Amino acid sequence: MTTDIPTDVFEEHRPVLLGVAYRMLGRLADAEDVVQEAWLRWSRADRTDVREPRGYLVRVTTRLAVDRLRQITSRGETYVGPWLPEPYVTGFGDAVPDTAERAVLADSVSLAVLVVLESLSPLERAVFVLREAFGYPYAEIATVLEREEPAVRRLAARARKHVDERRPRYDVDPAQRRDLTERFLAAAAGGDLEGLMAMLAPGVRLVGDSGGKAKAPVRVLESADKVGRFLIGAARKSAPDSTVRFLEVNGGPAALVLAGGEPDFVLQLDIADGRVQSVYVIRNPDKLRSLPTG
Repeated sequence: MTTDIPTDVFEEHRPVLLGVAYRMLGRLADAEDVVQEAWLRWSRADRTDVREPRGYLVRVTTRLAVDRLRQITSRGETYVGPWLPEPYVTGFGDAVPDTAERAVLADSVSLAVLVVLESLSPLERAVFVLREAFGYPYAEIATVLEREEPAVRRLAARARKHVDERRPRYDVDPAQRRDLTERFLAAAAGGDLEGLMAMLAPGVRLVGDSGGKAKAPVRVLESADKVGRFLIGAARKSAPDSTVRFLEVNGGPAALVLAGGEPDFVLQLDIADGRVQSVYVIRNPDKLRSLPTG
């Protein structure tokens, strides 16, 4: 038996590369395309002088992601209704036992943070991802982006300030979020408006992403009354054979609702002070294809 060393090395680092690309792009298909292109470059490269394969591969992947992000921006893509990142099954609970490390990783890939990252420049986003999510020193980030270290520090400061100003502060206890999600779905399915309203913060927001390809609000809904009534109405129209599967998505518990065995939507809640502050509903079928249904 022979071992393909270049392939083995690349596969060892693939999860990190996919994590970088997804945080950069917010789209799993785009992230996988970038990682595949990184593999092609790795397989064709002269690796005799590559002392640190991980650093080399992260550098290639980051540059490709920056280029892809610039292309997306330059195309001026229009999107029907609110945009949310493609749901990404993480499973940090098993892979990252350390509570502090898990919290950092979960926050860096959360839907709320990725929405904020969409408003950063490609370079700011790259610096933020490498620094905040993966803990890269400024000097290494400067090498990755072919920039001077002082410039990288300025990019990092701007990005962190921007994210801190716009990032909501939520409780991250997975058990609490799972419990409230189960009660939330039960109240909606049972038509219990009073019970549902008791779980919603007064200023709760519902962000529905359909891309114009499924039924969802075309604007963000705000206030407990609007959100509660919308959810009760939507539950009444749901398919009679709907089933629910719980997954860890983007670092936190989420409900995958299946209709006829096929993904219908993903629902995730952000919670603070025991109440739901944000409801995310992803119903764009293009964003649900990669989710496990079994």
